[in-house]
Amino acid sequence: MIIYSNTNLAFRQDVESNHISDIIEANFIEKIGYRESPAEKTAWRNSMQYMERVLRNSEIAEECGVLIEYTIPNTSKRVDFIVTGQNENQEKNYVLIELKQWESADSTDIPELVHTFVGGGFRDVQHPSYQAENYSRMMGLMNEGIYSNGISGYPCVYLHNYSRKNPEPLLDPRYSEGTKLAPIYFIDDYRALQDYLKKMVGSGKGMDILYDMEHGRIRPSKALVDCVDSLYAGNDEFILLDEQVVAYNIICKELENLRQKKTIIVKGGPGTGKSVISFKVLHQLIDRRLNAKFVAPNEAFREVMVKKLVASKVDKAQNIKPLFGGSGTFFGVPANAYDVLVVDEAHRLKGKGAFMYRGENQIQDIIHASRLNVFFVDDTQKVVPADIGSVAEIKRVAELEGSEVIEMELKAQFRCSGAEGFINWVTHTLQIEDTANYEGWDNEEYEFRIFDDPNEMRELIRKKNSETDNNARMVAGFAWDWSDDVNATVNDVTIPEKDFSMPWNARKQRALFAIKDDSVNQVGRIHTVQGLEFDYVGVIIGNDLKYDPENHSLYVEFEEYKDSSGKKGLKGQQARLTQYVKQIYKVLMSRGRYGCYVYCRDENLGQYLKSRIAHDQK
Repeated sequence: MIIYSNTNLAFRQDVESNHISDIIEANFIEKIGYRESPAEKTAWRNSMQYMERVLRNSEIAEECGVLIEYTIPNTSKRVDFIVTGQNENQEKNYVLIELKQWESADSTDIPELVHTFVGGGFRDVQHPSYQAENYSRMMGLMNEGIYSNGISGYPCVYLHNYSRKNPEPLLDPRYSEGTKLAPIYFIDDYRALQDYLKKMVGSGKGMDILYDMEHGRIRPSKALVDCVDSLYAGNDEFILLDEQVVAYNIICKELENLRQKKTIIVKGGPGTGKSVISFKVLHQLIDRRLNAKFVAPNEAFREVMVKKLVASKVDKAQNIKPLFGGSGTFFGVPANAYDVLVVDEAHRLKGKGAFMYRGENQIQDIIHASRLNVFFVDDTQKVVPADIGSVAEIKRVAELEGSEVIEMELKAQFRCSGAEGFINWVTHTLQIEDTANYEGWDNEEYEFRIFDDPNEMRELIRKKNSETDNNARMVAGFAWDWSDDVNATVNDVTIPEKDFSMPWNARKQRALFAIKDDSVNQVGRIHTVQGLEFDYVGVIIGNDLKYDPENHSLYVEFEEYKDSSGKKGLKGQQARLTQYVKQIYKVLMSRGRYGCYVYCRDENLGQYLKSRIAHDQK
C-alpha cells in the first residue's frame, strides 16, 4: 500500500503550495482508516520541505516517481520516501530514503542498536542504516513487481536536522556493515544526496517503475524460497513425530483452498512440539510462495528461533528476519491481506492497552488480516491478566470474523525427555488442575531435584552449562524488583539468609538470554524465557508463592509479587492472582529437556514439594 505517489514535478508542486501534509493525511485516513498523530503530520511537513529542495536541485527528470509512506510487504512498517527512475544505462532503480528528525545519537554495545531521543524519551532503537537496508531487502524479496521486473533498490538515510560530529557515533566502525549498504547523509550532505539520486534514478521513466511496485503481487521470490529451503535441509531441530505429523499435514491440507476463511487452533502443553510444527508450516508456506508470516508475541522467543534456524548460516539471517514479527503489527491491516498467519505462543496475545499497541484485540487483528490463521496455544501458560489468548477467545473472535474453526490437540511430551509424567506432576502439585496420571515419572529419563541451598543449585547449573554447550540457565519467578540497571550488573535477585545474589537478565540483551555465553550468570524472567527451552533449568521460587500446611493450599502474597503489570487490577482477587503465579512457575519448571532443579524460599513450600515427590515416586 502506498499513501502518496506522484511524479517528481507534481510532488514539488504539492510541497510548494503547502498542501503536501494535508494530502498525505487525507490519503492516510482514506487508505488506513484512522488519523495519524499531530506530531507525525508535523514531521511530514518538515521532512517534505527538505526533500523538495533536494529533488529540485538534484536535476533528476521531472517524470521520476515519488512514493511516500510505502507499506513494506508482510509488515505494518512504512518507508518514508522512495524515488523511482532509470539510471544512465536504462536500468530500473529506486532509492529508498529513511528520514529521521534526530539531532543526535549515541552508539551502544548492542549490535545494530543506537541510543537517541524518540517517542518522548531516550531509547535504544535500530541504527537507521540497518533499518533502511532491511526495508529494501524485504521489498526485493516479497514484491513480485520488483523482483520480476528487474528493479534494483538502493537504500540510504537522510538526517536533515543532524550535524555530523567528530567522531560521529552513527559512523562508528561497529556499524560499518550497515552504513556501507545504506549510506547516511547528514544536514550538510544534501549535495552528496542530490548526486546520489542523479546517479541512480536521474534519467526518469519512474512512473512505470512506481506502477510495478505499487501493483506487484506480495509473494516470496524464488531467491527467498531457495534460502529457506537451504536452512531447513538436514536441520534436525524440525523433525516431526507421531501426532505432530498429523497436525502438520492437516494444516498443509488447508493450504490447498484459501478461498474460505479458516482458523486452526492447535492446543498443547509445554514440550508437545507446537513450535516445531509452526516452523515446519512456515517452511511449507514459503515453499508454496504464499504471502505469510510467523507471529510470536515474545521478542526473545522470535530472536532465538531465528538463530536456531539459521544456525551457522548467519549470512542468511537478514533474509528471513522479515518473515517473523510481533503480534501488535496487524492493527489496521486490510482484510485478508495475508494468505496465512502462523501464531506461536498465542496465549500471550494482548488486548487494548498493551504497550505500544493501538488496537483493541490482537486475535481479531490477526484473523481479520488473513485468509488462514493458525494459533498454537496453551491456556495454562497465560501468566498476566493482559494475556487474552485462549481457545475460547479465539473461537469467539473467529465467529465474529466469519472464520470456520478447526481444532486439534497435542498431548505427547517431547521436551522433558518424554517425561509426560513430570509435566503432569508439576501441573497437579502446583494445584493448577487435577491430572489423572500424575504419579511420578521415570527418574532415569528426567532429573528433578529440590535444593535447600540456592548456591548449590547455581553451581550445578554452571556445571551442566559447561557440559551442554551453553544450554543450562537459572530462572526465577517475579519475586524481586527489576532495577533500572540495563547491563545485568546489579544483583537484584537476593536471598540474604542463604548469602545468595544474582542479577536479572540484562535489559538490553534479553532477546539473547538463551544463547549468550554469560547468561548462565544471570537469572531469566518469565517474560524472557517463555517459549524457550534449555537442557537444564534451575528454578528459584521466591516469596511470591507459598504453601499453607493447615489448608493444604498454595497462595500468593500480593506485595511479594513484583510484576506491576502482571498484578494490575488483581488487588483483592487472591484466587486469580494465585492462579497466574502458579502458571508462571509451571512454565519455568517445564523449560528443561533433561532436568529441572528447584529451590523454594518458603520452607513450607519446599517441604510440600518434597513430600509429593516421596509420595508420588513410590
